Amino acid sequence: MTDTAHHNTGVDGVEGGVGLTALMVAAARAIETHRHDSLAQDIYAEHFVHAAPASADWPVRIHQVPDGDANPLWGRFARYFGLRTRVLDDFLLQSVRAGGARQVVLLGAGLDARAFRLDWPPGCVIFEIDREGVLDFKHKVLGGLPTTPKAARVPIPLDLRADWAAALTDAGFDTAAPTAWLAEGLLFYLPSTSETNLIRTVDRLSAGGSTLAFEVKLDKDLLEYRDSPLYTATQHQIGIDLLNLFSREPRPDSAGDLADKGWTTTVRTPFDYTRRHGRGPRPEHNDALAGNRWVFAHRPRPGQRR
Repeated sequence: MTDTAHHNTGVDGVEGGVGLTALMVAAARAIETHRHDSLAQDIYAEHFVHAAPASADWPVRIHQVPDGDANPLWGRFARYFGLRTRVLDDFLLQSVRAGGARQVVLLGAGLDARAFRLDWPPGCVIFEIDREGVLDFKHKVLGGLPTTPKAARVPIPLDLRADWAAALTDAGFDTAAPTAWLAEGLLFYLPSTSETNLIRTVDRLSAGGSTLAFEVKLDKDLLEYRDSPLYTATQHQIGIDLLNLFSREPRPDSAGDLADKGWTTTVRTPFDYTRRHGRGPRPEHNDALAGNRWVFAHRPRPGQRR
């Protein structure tokens, strides 16, 4: 009976586990949107937060947090997600505007509203791959708002552990055209073999001129930071135990694997972009963000120098 009730309200995909983290990120994006020094704008984010019973009372403005920016979750961690949103927005727009890609694939799209909020060049197609429940919830919320996507949007309701490559090509994806790929906040949760298979599949489907951005953790032992304020605040305030959701297997060197396959890769810390933008998290003692890396990869076109 519980499952049926959740399905009828369109929240079954985001009410627990990894799905709940999508609501956490949406709340962070909402908070970022309403800051006076905002790095990223997502006017849809707060609607997702309010639409799910699990998150309906979460803050969507920093003034709704009693200790404001001093709060590890809604202050520092939320600012991290705001910075990440801005950096990856810039990456995708650069890929399509300067790089010429007209296909964008969001792997584990979650509550990403980029199809609606970014100014895409004409002819862009945004493929969104995620579990059916997550995409149904997003469709329900966005369908109740006076908005339309700014590019052709193709949802693909599928678990990334299934044969998503076949579903993607069946949906109109062109393997001969350059693509901008994004795996935002995804690989943390996947087993090592799933990450390796995903990266290999992206490589196999990518024509010259394609780009890929993804996020990884390089911590040798995640439990080293189990008492980090980010993890403890997230668990105590909204009931999300990130360390229980993250895969604790040794991680593959996905950036190195791509380089071996002919891609150029750049690995950055979030703190690099804090310095660039003048806003965002800075290193702290017992820092759960210390091992986070943002990886940017480009597959040269035939005859193009690496």
